[in-house]
Amino acid sequence: MKLGLQLGYWGAQPPANHGELVGAAEANGFDAVFAAESWGSDAFAPLAWWGSSTQRVRLGTSVAQLSGRTPTNCAMHALTLDHLSGGRAILGLGVSGPQVVEGWYGQPFEKPLARTREYVSIVRQVLAREAPVRNDGPHYPLPYLGAGSTGLGKPLKPITHPLRADLPIWLGSEGPKNVALTAEIADGWLAIYFSPRLAPMYNEWLDEGFAREGARRTRAEFEIAASCQVVITDDRAAEIARVKPVVALYVGGMGAPELNFHAQVYRRMGYESEVAEIGRLFQEGRKAEAVAAVPDEMVTETMIIGDAEHVRSEIGVWEAAGVTMLLVTCGDTEQLQRLASVVGTC
Repeated sequence: MKLGLQLGYWGAQPPANHGELVGAAEANGFDAVFAAESWGSDAFAPLAWWGSSTQRVRLGTSVAQLSGRTPTNCAMHALTLDHLSGGRAILGLGVSGPQVVEGWYGQPFEKPLARTREYVSIVRQVLAREAPVRNDGPHYPLPYLGAGSTGLGKPLKPITHPLRADLPIWLGSEGPKNVALTAEIADGWLAIYFSPRLAPMYNEWLDEGFAREGARRTRAEFEIAASCQVVITDDRAAEIARVKPVVALYVGGMGAPELNFHAQVYRRMGYESEVAEIGRLFQEGRKAEAVAAVPDEMVTETMIIGDAEHVRSEIGVWEAAGVTMLLVTCGDTEQLQRLASVVGTC
């Protein structure tokens, strides 16, 4: 099992120890380091900054939001990072949600699957650099000939030759249609709140994509990186309680009540009534009660928490379910080193 370090996105201030964590990740055999973005820090700059002090570990965005950049601009970011890192970039993309897309970026959220397909197609054209980039689709027309156009737009190839035409593109996706699209057009799946118990369901979605004409990868070539909080502890109950506020936030507050993709994931696991209660309490401002409404099973189903023996056993379960990389967060280098030792990466 490979390990990826998730640096996440910044809070009110930049984290103080991410450089130290990135160095420790490389030294302890982690395969990759990922940075995220929401509506504050971006995903590319931290990877370029911290990645400059590493030689081996891969550098991935998890995820860069589609609406934050045009497809060609995103491809410029990716090819630049790939050159600077000597071919270590992974472009992780995701649509985000309507609150961010329409409220922060001022872009329409409709047709996320069609937008994703067009976006990835354009990025791949840039990276291939075989011809001037064109796109006739309705979401990202190139050249632009719509309202306000001068008619002078010219199809272009990137000035800078990309280091790799096959720079890996992974998609963060949660629903059945989006996961199937991921298997069809991407090189990997960034899975959030993955449940090994539901592996047969995920496999149906993935197999639908792999079976489509022109699918990019086979199952054997495809990577599945699952976000998974892994905590090695002798006080399992205390650690479960500690992460419940995060679950309550994502289920109850990260997305509109009418359209919260994280909540939908837990509904598919069978927690329909629990999700409804957590959401109701959270929206009423009763956050402590929302946290209390999170059952232990909602935590342990999507995270690995326990002593070293339990963690090793559970990692085997996740691997058997098809996961090729656990995407973990670590608060300090001691925690990172212990996890690497238990997993056997160092």
